[in-house]
Amino acid sequence: MSEHALSALGAGFSSEALGSQAVFRAVLQALSQPGQPVPLDHDAELPAAGHGASAAALLALLDSDCTLWLSPRLAASNAGLWLRFHTGCQLVARPELARFAWVAQGDALPPLPTFAQGSDAYPEQSATCFIDVEALTVGKPAGGMWCLSGPGIRGVQQLRVGGLPADLERQWADNHAAFPRGVDVLLATTHQLAGLPRTTRIASAVEARACT
Repeated sequence: MSEHALSALGAGFSSEALGSQAVFRAVLQALSQPGQPVPLDHDAELPAAGHGASAAALLALLDSDCTLWLSPRLAASNAGLWLRFHTGCQLVARPELARFAWVAQGDALPPLPTFAQGSDAYPEQSATCFIDVEALTVGKPAGGMWCLSGPGIRGVQQLRVGGLPADLERQWADNHAAFPRGVDVLLATTHQLAGLPRTTRIASAVEARACT
């Protein structure tokens, strides 16, 4: 990579250790409290493509042993170079080779079974997928609202997701049913993350029983 190309990439966290720890804690909170948006504060200089919460979280999570797949809009940008420079991660061309994936808002979501599923004996060997969305809001059940249930959720958690890939809800039912195998997902806006671990069940708010 040329010196000019390096200079065009934004900086990572001003304190790599403290910045990574803070973002890592936010990611853990999002996964341990599914469907509850978690603010992500950091001081990294992010790439222009993709949502900031995804970029910062991957900056904290990736290292030289990690493989990363990027959706087309991200692959055509400098987001991959930025992450590879700061983390040493390996960029891969096919989703099935990735332990982490990042899907830009508006890009098609590959079928979740395409990604590493882990196994009954080693479920931790599955992929984690970051999906950029327009907005994450919580509130009372209404049109377009999800009702989430499962470990980490007391009763149900209502979540409305704007800009969601059209087929995620359908795919998620199969992903959840495959437990302990399956993909974990983090939905990301510019400044927030919401976790969808594979243990979480998604029901539409029109399914009244799921929202009571």
